Amino acid sequence: MTKPKIAIIGLGVVGTSLGLALRKANADYELIGHDRDPGISRGAGKAGAVHKTEWNLIAAIEDADAIILALPLQAIRDTLQPIAPYLKTGVVITDTANVKVPVMAWAKELLPEHVNFVGGNPILPMGKTGLEPDADLFNGGVYCLTPSPTAAPIALDFMTDLVRLIGAQPFFLDAAEHDGLIAGGEHLPMVIAAALLRATQGAVSWREMRKVAGAAYESGAYLGPGDSAAYRYACQANSANIVRWIDEFMRVLAELRRQIEEGDADSLDESFRQALEMRRSWMQERAAKEWDRAEQRLAEPPRTSFLRQAILGGGLPPSRKDEGKKGPTTR
Repeated sequence: MTKPKIAIIGLGVVGTSLGLALRKANADYELIGHDRDPGISRGAGKAGAVHKTEWNLIAAIEDADAIILALPLQAIRDTLQPIAPYLKTGVVITDTANVKVPVMAWAKELLPEHVNFVGGNPILPMGKTGLEPDADLFNGGVYCLTPSPTAAPIALDFMTDLVRLIGAQPFFLDAAEHDGLIAGGEHLPMVIAAALLRATQGAVSWREMRKVAGAAYESGAYLGPGDSAAYRYACQANSANIVRWIDEFMRVLAELRRQIEEGDADSLDESFRQALEMRRSWMQERAAKEWDRAEQRLAEPPRTSFLRQAILGGGLPPSRKDEGKKGPTTR
C-alpha cells in the first residue's frame, strides 16, 4: 500500500519547520517539498525536512493527499490558480498565512469542488522567534483553523490530527473572527513595534539611547520573520481591523499621557496595577493552557482520527484519481 503523500509548498522557516516536526513524529507517509528558490529547497532537503524535493510545482502537488501552502499571503493566490486543474479528488489543502478572509475567498474562487480547503495559521508559543527552522517550533502553541463551508468532516479530522501531531493545539473559528482577533493579538504589536523603532531610532538622541536600550526595548521592538512586503500585505489585507485596534490603543495611550502629564499618581498607580495583573493572568493561562472551558473550539476532538489512522496503517482514504484529473469544476 502506498504511503499518503503530503506536499509542502514553500520551504522557508515555517514550511521547513512543519516538515521537521512531521518527520520527528516518525509517521508512515511521504513528504514532498517545493520552493521557487532551488537553494532553499536544497537546504530543506539536507536538513531532513522532506523526503524529497520537486523543482516543478505541479509535479510536487500532483497526486498529493494533502498540500500545505507555507507561503506569504501575497503568494497564495498566485499558487492556487496554476495548481487547481491538477488536484486529486478529496485532497486537503491548507495554508499558514496570518490573514484568512482573503485566503478563503481565493480558495472559493479558484479551487474545484472536489477538494477540501481548511485555512490555517500557526501561533508560535512564547520563547519561539521563528527566525530559524525548528522541529519544535509549534510545540505548545495554538494553531488556528478556518474550514471552508464545503470542507468534508474528514478533512477537519485530518487537520486536527496534523496540528496535534506537531505539538500544537487546534483552535477552530471562522475567517472574519480570526482576522479580528489576530489584528489585536499580532498585527497591533507589529505596528507598535514599527512605531517604537522609528520614533526612537529616528531621534538625535538614539546614538546614546541605544547604549541603554535593554530587554524592555528589545521586547517592545520585536518584529518576527518576514520582509517589509509581508508586513505591508498583512496591513492592507486586514486594514479595517488593524485601524480599529490602533484607535483603541491611541485612546488608552492618550489616557496614560494625560496621567503622566498631570502627575496623577493614583491613576498611574491603578493603570500599571491593572496592566501588571492582566499580564500575570495571561502568562499563567498561556503557560497552563487553562483557557475558558466553555470555549470548546480550542480542543475540538477529532471524529475519525484521520491522520493517525494513516500513520498506523491503512493510508488515507482512496481518492478517485480519474475524477480529480478531469479538470476543475469551479464554484
